[in-house]
Amino acid sequence: MTALHSSQASRVDNKRLDLVLASASPRRREMLEMLRVPFRAVKSDYAEHNNAHSAPSALVMQHARQKAAAAGSRLRTGIVLGADTLVYCGRALFGKPADMADAHRMLRALQGKNHFVYTGIAL
Repeated sequence: MTALHSSQASRVDNKRLDLVLASASPRRREMLEMLRVPFRAVKSDYAEHNNAHSAPSALVMQHARQKAAAAGSRLRTGIVLGADTLVYCGRALFGKPADMADAHRMLRALQGKNHFVYTGIAL
């Protein structure tokens, strides 16, 4: 198997891939744009529930798969990319902040502490 260059990544057998990002995240869009990967975005209606008793690695994979499945169920064509990121610190899980005040609360809780960032990707 050979690696595809970014100019080749959107074409296989002269057919354009229909990549669908199952996210409304500006950061995820930015990453694909930086890679020059053509895509369209469809917001997933999957509601994340972070069970503190589950392993963070399992949670991000579950969320990524469910986001992709939820968005994909509304499409007729396309390869759907779902992703999720969580921060784990001590025994606390941090997902996407609800607003700026929540973001400040999270940053204060993480400041000066070792923490782990988990990202799951499902295609």
